Amino acid sequence: MSEHILTAHDLDVSEGQIPRENWFESSETLSKLRKSKKFPTIWCSGCGIGIVMGALIRAIDHLGIKNDEVALVAGIGCTARMPVYMDFNTLHTTHGRALAFATGLKIARPDMHVIAIMGDGDALAIGGNHFIHTARRNLDITAIVVNNAIYGMTGGQYSPTTPLDKRATTAPYGNIEPPFPVCELAIAAGATYVARSTVYHALELDKFLAEAIAKDGFSLVEAMSYCHTTYGRLNKFGKATDMMRSLKDNTITKTAYDKLPPEERASNTKFVRGMFCNIDRLPYTSQYDKVIARAQGGAQ
Repeated sequence: MSEHILTAHDLDVSEGQIPRENWFESSETLSKLRKSKKFPTIWCSGCGIGIVMGALIRAIDHLGIKNDEVALVAGIGCTARMPVYMDFNTLHTTHGRALAFATGLKIARPDMHVIAIMGDGDALAIGGNHFIHTARRNLDITAIVVNNAIYGMTGGQYSPTTPLDKRATTAPYGNIEPPFPVCELAIAAGATYVARSTVYHALELDKFLAEAIAKDGFSLVEAMSYCHTTYGRLNKFGKATDMMRSLKDNTITKTAYDKLPPEERASNTKFVRGMFCNIDRLPYTSQYDKVIARAQGGAQ
């Protein structure tokens, strides 16, 4: 197993060597994990989803997992297009049903590393019931929720994670529905590993994804991103670079948050980044194997 997660800084991008903008194409590791014929991507210039894709590729490579041992399952939406660009086993399903298909795949092929890739609307609106019960059952699946607080692909409707008072095409005067706390929901439902990072904190995101994939049981990584094309314009948040900087300015590490006095924690308005849950619980497939053994043995 490799002990180092590859980054652009590992490559020689000095003058006369590999141009910094071509480091992706020049990486032997990344070139064998992507489908170059599918590039350029469908995503808007400056979108953070590509950063999540890079983090996922590096995490899988860091763990030393072979391409054929990985299955990426996605539903519908901007984030759900991610598996198209990577050279793993992939399953493109219907809106909100990524975890349902991933459940069937994991039970049929428990040897596979099954990763469900979803946006916030895909995972928590039409897919909310699947999200809760996959965590409750503790399926050995890694769920990645790219949270940009909007339905980006379908026109900018508000989603289950759109903050209060923020505008969307279906909330032109401000959203009045409180957003789902993604990580807290996963923990309450029974997830064994839960973490949150952002597309600004790319190396931190690499680490959390690697830990989540290696964990037995249902694991969740919330990757906070942004949609500058719809959400940003409607709320006058500026360009993609401005929204990227806001992820830096408006988040705090769990370590720093835990050191705050109680009154400051109570008034904190920043998103907390970190690992929130890491427990051991027997995965569903192990429990299912016991049922099969009892059935084959004729036990009542």
